[in-house]
Amino acid sequence: MIGKLTGILEYKAKDHALIDVRGVGYVVYCGDRTLSALPAPGDPVALYTELLVREDLLQLFGFTSLLEREWHRLLVSVQGIGAKAALSILSSLGAEGIGRAITLGDWKAVTAAQGVGPKIAQRVVLELKNKAPEVMAMGGSLSSNLAAIPADAVPDDAQVIEPVATAPSVPSAGADQAAALSALVNLGYGPGDAAGAVAQAASDGASGENSLIRAALKLLAPKG
Repeated sequence: MIGKLTGILEYKAKDHALIDVRGVGYVVYCGDRTLSALPAPGDPVALYTELLVREDLLQLFGFTSLLEREWHRLLVSVQGIGAKAALSILSSLGAEGIGRAITLGDWKAVTAAQGVGPKIAQRVVLELKNKAPEVMAMGGSLSSNLAAIPADAVPDDAQVIEPVATAPSVPSAGADQAAALSALVNLGYGPGDAAGAVAQAASDGASGENSLIRAALKLLAPKG
């Protein structure tokens, strides 16, 4: 299994990139968001990958974060969603957007992805509603991004499979939502209810861990 590639970007096409790793070129299929995050040809690059194996076909799919890869794995488990359709959904909504759409039951948001009709979108929301909280909870630890990397991070004589050290970054929206979800679960709320409240709070404009928790608690408070 090839889980990550680090090398030199040879070129970018409409739906894939070619990455040279020690003289071996890997064709990696990517969504629009991932392709736009890649550096210029000739520059160092790193992507997490998922290998699709069929009787007559081997295809690599690339992602800038492990969180995106986990969502891709979950999406392709839905009947009628292939690897490229899953990439289309990721490109349209992003990792955090998928989590919100599923937990809120917003199947119409999923139809924004090219090639995904209402029936498939409804199936995605229905089949993944109980699985989404688990992936959302991973957001804090899996949301760090790859793509362009320092030139000295690619050695001349070895393929790099370890994470590349990068400068500290501001926590992503996914990390904040994951932290808020974890806090609510620790307070005794069910994962499904907590995930739905966090997703709704984020959809309403709340940002930052503390703000998300406060807004989610208001949504979870007994009515009447």
